[in-house]
Amino acid sequence: MKVDYSEEREIHPASGGLGLLLSLLFFGGGLALIICSALLLRGAVFGILLAIGIVFVLLSVVFLGGLRVVAPKEALVLVLFGSYYGTIRKEGFYLVNPFCMAVNPTAKSTPASLSGGNIQFGSSMSKKVSLKAMTLNNDKQKVNDQLGNPVIVGAVVIWRVVDPTKAVFAVNNYKTFLSIQCDAVIRNVARLYAYDVGDDGGNETDADEKTLRGSTREVAERMKSELQERVDEAGLLVSDVQITHLSYAPEIASAMLQRQQAVAIIAARQKIVEGAVGMVEMALDKLADNDVVDLDEERKAAMVSNLLVVLCGNKDAQPIVNSGSIY
Repeated sequence: MKVDYSEEREIHPASGGLGLLLSLLFFGGGLALIICSALLLRGAVFGILLAIGIVFVLLSVVFLGGLRVVAPKEALVLVLFGSYYGTIRKEGFYLVNPFCMAVNPTAKSTPASLSGGNIQFGSSMSKKVSLKAMTLNNDKQKVNDQLGNPVIVGAVVIWRVVDPTKAVFAVNNYKTFLSIQCDAVIRNVARLYAYDVGDDGGNETDADEKTLRGSTREVAERMKSELQERVDEAGLLVSDVQITHLSYAPEIASAMLQRQQAVAIIAARQKIVEGAVGMVEMALDKLADNDVVDLDEERKAAMVSNLLVVLCGNKDAQPIVNSGSIY
């Protein structure tokens, strides 16, 4: 019979307390029978009591091998002789088929021990699937933006397992699968946006243009949406994606810094010139309104030139006192 791993089968095993009690009873009874047989030392009864005592001791070990503890926010995916047996989601102490093995490809196996035929009992405790929210700190990687500029992008993904059966059986290792898909999503989404406004030499004041630096939240939401589509088959839920690092690659960082500095200098100069022209215009209007001095066009041009030099210069102007006539 073929089992559909896409549909989780949640099981509710018997209480582990019952299994522990049975194990103790079988062990105590088996030990008592072995002691009785040792006292007889001969006859058919000796052999029967010894055999039954050994069987009871083995049964106690088998029941011990079927005990499982599931903590809150954990799940245990079990297989029986290579077939999917079921998933335990609810926390508690349980008695399951002792020949069932826990499966979790991301867990590090501990040395196995033979316990009632269940050779995985020693490592089953480390093979629970955590359902808690976890963080994937994606390494910084070099990608190309929309214009082909190399940029360095790093992101953090908040995720959790919502379907442990899919997580275990649908992919080889769901943590590795998520990390690789995160790398691919970052690369695919980054190439859809320019790093900054005006990188293409166009209008640098276009506030509607989406960029990696200016629209970080929108870019992260797109990464989250695309990443969720990719990891649905693994039974994972992506809660959030945050961009933690964004910069130009070292080979172009110096050139881009110079470009940004040039843009800032030009913008500052534009403001200075606009202010200087307004001040010159105001000065000429005040002089004309108050009849302080009557200047011809040539003197006005000279005055405008001097004022612009003073207002737009990088250094303080050195005053010169003219003791004669300006005409």
